[in-house]
Amino acid sequence: MTIACVVAAVDGSPESLRAVDWAADDAFRRGLGLRLVHACLWERYEQETLDDSELAPERKAVQEILDSAGERAVKRRPGVPVETELLAEDVLSALLGLQRHSPLLVLGTRGHGGFPGLLLGSVALRVTARAPYPVVVVRGEGAPAEPGHRRVVLGVGPHDASAAVDLAVEEAVAGHADLELVHAWHPDVDLSGMSVLMDVGAASDRAQSLLNAVRLPDLGDTEVEVRRKAEQARPAPALLRAAAGADLLVVGAHRRRGHPGLQLGSVNHAMLHHAPCPVAVVPAL
Repeated sequence: MTIACVVAAVDGSPESLRAVDWAADDAFRRGLGLRLVHACLWERYEQETLDDSELAPERKAVQEILDSAGERAVKRRPGVPVETELLAEDVLSALLGLQRHSPLLVLGTRGHGGFPGLLLGSVALRVTARAPYPVVVVRGEGAPAEPGHRRVVLGVGPHDASAAVDLAVEEAVAGHADLELVHAWHPDVDLSGMSVLMDVGAASDRAQSLLNAVRLPDLGDTEVEVRRKAEQARPAPALLRAAAGADLLVVGAHRRRGHPGLQLGSVNHAMLHHAPCPVAVVPAL
């Protein structure tokens, strides 16, 4: 999966500005350009009923939002090329249409104005579930700082997630961070007899084999240290524990059969709602 630019959705809210900060940092680490976008459906349709004088205040407000976000990004990362774009579409269509840029899209957890409903459970979840490109939801409080813990966590499930692996490695290399692969497992249960038998050994070996089978791109002479952790636990609590103190949690998502969207599942939903760090959801290739 090729990422050609980093995109942040902005609406002037503090949460979207935190997304701008994260996106600017990521664009800097990756050596890519940053695009800041804002969606205004009225710009497309209300011109039939409003003249230019009536639209002027709205246009000015939108431009101020974009200009302010752009200035913030340039101040944070002076060397990153920054472009702004007003998208004359509804929010969902506008963000999904970004596929033409091959982006990494960054969203804040809340929003208003041009992005009404960047609340998890609304637009952000729908975008994350349908986007054919990686989406990062910036969670946590306060402005993101330089990666301090230097750790990227990758959730490993039973399905192929090579695209998620690639993104996790790219982020670890770009941020000079360690990469931790985490897989949660349960003991095998035998209900064939009079009592319940728990086979811990076989399940543990199988989990470790699954982790060892994850193929990573060549890390060359990078400083990335790779750790593979198989934990006897339910997936969501295991990933939440691993994400504590991490700079980024990466999870994969798969297409639902006969449906254009992704199967986020309960674990990914839990991460998007409760993870203590930014969460990247990566669609399977």
